[in-house]
Amino acid sequence: MSESPVDPQGPQFGIQRIYVKDVSFEVPRAPEVFTKPWQPKMKMDINSRAKKVEEHTYEVVLTLSLEARDEDDQVGFICELSQAGIFFVEGVEGAQLQHTLSAYCPSLLFPYARACVDGLVTRGSFPALMLAHVNFDALYNEALKQQAERAGATPEEGAQPH
Repeated sequence: MSESPVDPQGPQFGIQRIYVKDVSFEVPRAPEVFTKPWQPKMKMDINSRAKKVEEHTYEVVLTLSLEARDEDDQVGFICELSQAGIFFVEGVEGAQLQHTLSAYCPSLLFPYARACVDGLVTRGSFPALMLAHVNFDALYNEALKQQAERAGATPEEGAQPH
């Protein structure tokens, strides 16, 4: 009786590189925006995507889009950032791999993105902006739930977010 080989090391994960893939910061109403009190309304969109680069190696890109508007609903600034990382993942497959790439890796990238956004905002002559922590597990679970609802299934039936 032949047994299938077992990887004695188990699953492996490593960060190979973290970098800014793309960044944009605009102040379309400068210098007028600096002549009024600054009480912004912030809108933030957050997304992530992953692609296989080579065997066991994936690029994950976390994209943040922020727009600050003043009390007159005029744009104060627009900040867009794609914070990326290259991750080595071996011995992880299926739903666990999807979770790793869609929740765990973005959670590792977020502190870098948050620091970059804060630096851009302060260099743009606005008050510091420390983004609140994002629960990527909750976002991932919500995406699973929404996808399952669209497919007419429950999340436990194996739906995967895109």
